[in-house]
Amino acid sequence: MNIHEYQAKELLKNYNVPVPRGFSAQDEDGIDSAIESLDGSDLIVVKAQIHAGGRGKGTFTNGFQGGVQLCDSKDKAKETALKMLGNHLVTKQTGPQGRKVQTLYFTEACSIDHEYYLAILLDRESAQTVIIASTEGGVDIESVAEKTPEKIIRVSLSQDLGLKAHHCRSIAFQLGFQGDQVKAFSKLLNGLYRLYLEKNAEMVEINPMVTDNNGSIFALDAKVSFDSNAVFRHPDIAELRDTNEEDPKEVEASEYNLNYIALEGNIACMVNGAGLAMATMDIIKSYGGEPANFLDVGGGANEEQVTAAFKIIVSDPNVKGILVNIFGGIMKCDIIARGIVAAAKNVSLSVPLVVRLEGTNVEAGKAILKESGLELTPADSLAEAAEFITQKVSA
Repeated sequence: MNIHEYQAKELLKNYNVPVPRGFSAQDEDGIDSAIESLDGSDLIVVKAQIHAGGRGKGTFTNGFQGGVQLCDSKDKAKETALKMLGNHLVTKQTGPQGRKVQTLYFTEACSIDHEYYLAILLDRESAQTVIIASTEGGVDIESVAEKTPEKIIRVSLSQDLGLKAHHCRSIAFQLGFQGDQVKAFSKLLNGLYRLYLEKNAEMVEINPMVTDNNGSIFALDAKVSFDSNAVFRHPDIAELRDTNEEDPKEVEASEYNLNYIALEGNIACMVNGAGLAMATMDIIKSYGGEPANFLDVGGGANEEQVTAAFKIIVSDPNVKGILVNIFGGIMKCDIIARGIVAAAKNVSLSVPLVVRLEGTNVEAGKAILKESGLELTPADSLAEAAEFITQKVSA
């Protein structure tokens, strides 16, 4: 689960990580209040809040350039904010449709002596927590790693021992910090690590982390993402979820405890089990098709969930065909069959449907489908099902 920059900075403050003063706003009254709250700041930074990178170089669909603006007066800050709020910001990560800006973040500007990169994240390959740091901040860390890999500092942490003082000092020295800066950086890094552990974060990133003209260290921008499977442990984190930043189909799927991810193909999949879902998508591609989604209805789905899954699938205008692949273990094939029939009749199904059922109550499930009167194509194997649906979609 991702959160906005303004939310991430509030969390950082709770863990004693220094951040510039800042206030969020969702409407014109909020804009006025946020700007007044920064009274005393000669310069105000206005930041569009969307779940995408590249905001500063983005373009609004109304022609306004840049989702991060430095303003030299309150009037300029409000004028800029009104050009952002409610409009769509297009960046390299949003696609051409952009993301609607529904929240703005106003922060005090600060002098910058140097920009750094700092992140704590889970390295899935080694199954360890890793700290990534660099003297080259404020840019894509991927490009730094590609062009100047020697400037990347990487420290793996033992799951048993965690972050120790020697890790902090070593990274601080490699970043060029001296004297009191080493202590300040160590305090900051320890705060990040506690946030990462206590809130089940997958990544805590500061880019850039900066020093000002006085040598003070603070987080100028921040990004935090959490393990979605652990959010239930943290009601305070769950409240930070912004469903406006998510695909509406994925939001609806989560309400029915369905695992759905939209893709760019035209063959929709409904499968029980994540591994089987991945295999189904792979074999669709091997037959020349492109999956339109990942959809795992789970091992204990009921008829209501299957119906909801079908409605979500057909709401995607890119879908030109549907492949249902169910292996009934805990999941019973007759329940899936009833859900398919109910959903197909409710949504007036107009695209080809191929169904492969196997496992518990499979004969009863096939009988339900056969007697339903639906125009569907049964398949006895996954390969056969993939071949049928790709042929029908390409016909």
